[in-house]
This record gives sequence, structure tokens and C-alpha cells, in this order.
Amino acid sequence: MNKFFKLGALLAATVAFSGCCGTCCNSDTEVSSVDAVIETIMTRRSVRDYKEEPVCREQMATIIECGIYAPSAMNMQPWAVRVVDDKAFLDGVTAIAVEQNPALKEQPGFRNFFRNAPTVAFIACPEESYSGEYDSGLLSENMMLSAWSMGIGSCCLGSVVPVMNSEAAKPYMERLALPEGYKLLVAIAFGYPAGDVPEAPARDASKAYYVE
Repeated sequence: MNKFFKLGALLAATVAFSGCCGTCCNSDTEVSSVDAVIETIMTRRSVRDYKEEPVCREQMATIIECGIYAPSAMNMQPWAVRVVDDKAFLDGVTAIAVEQNPALKEQPGFRNFFRNAPTVAFIACPEESYSGEYDSGLLSENMMLSAWSMGIGSCCLGSVVPVMNSEAAKPYMERLALPEGYKLLVAIAFGYPAGDVPEAPARDASKAYYVE
């Protein structure tokens, strides 16, 4: 489905959900001012194959800045972000993952454990933080959306965590130099998509409604 058709469908659904009122549904309202944000949210998909070229570090700097501008409880910013674009590092972790699960190499086009991504962000938060996981989720979404707005794909990789926490990967965890008392939550693959971006599965709009 064309992404602009999706955008139009979303705007129509929004009007149907909210009901039209004089203050928010004026026919003279300029829709274009929100198009870019909505289009990014609606077209962003998990990308699972990337070109070998690492993400430009200037672009990653913007992605990280957007991430750390996410809201957090009491502005505690309880996250730690470590970005790796060193091929030797990613290949080293891949070798450990393959040793633990040889079936990984049977995946079509397999190059590395990070969905072939050349750039990976490791996200961590304090083990004892009551809001760290939620806040880091907000940071992660900011990073992925800002990346997509620049044509950079991404994918959350929870399967990386147990591998990184294994004894064999200890040298790589040490290189991340996470603050004491922090735990690794997720890794996010970043890269320039190597193929077509998949269509979104259908969403169940009935799960969200006003309580009258």
C-alpha cells in the first residue's frame, strides 16, 4: 500500500475516532504541518537486512540526540547508550551467537547476528530503577523514528541480551563500559535498508476508544 494512502487513511480514522468539532476539525486547518511526523510513524517498519555501509556518524549523533530528548520520570534520564559500528566487534559477538545456536547461519543471507546491521546501539538502564525500562523504551522509540525520518532502518533485538550476558561475551560487555549497576535491555540494529520495507500487519483499532 502506498505510504501516502496510509497517511490519508490514518487522518480519516483520527477524525472518526475523535469526532469532528469546530476547534480541531476546521476545514481550513493545514494538515501538512503534521504530515511529516505522522508519515514517519505510520511508515516505519522493522528492517531485517541492511547494506554493509555503517550509518554516518553525523546521522547517528542526531539519532542519539533525539533519543536522549525522550521524556523520563522526574527527568532522571536513567539510560546508557553505547553505539558500535566496529565490524570486528559485531563479528566477534556473531561468532559467539553462532556457537551457541548454529542454526543462525542457515538464515538466508546471514552475515551477522544483528540482522546484518553495520551499526548497533546497546541500551541499558539501572537494575534498581523503577522507571528505567519504560524510559529507555521511550528513548529507543525516539531513536528509531528519527532514524526512519532520515531513511535509516532499525530493528529491536532482544535476543542479543542473553548472548551479551553470557560468559563468552564478557569481553564485549566490558568494552561497552556500562555504568555500575546497569543492565542491558535491548540492542537496536541501525542501517540503510538493503531491500524493500515490509508492509505493516493489520492493527486492531477496537483496542483504543473513549470512555464516556
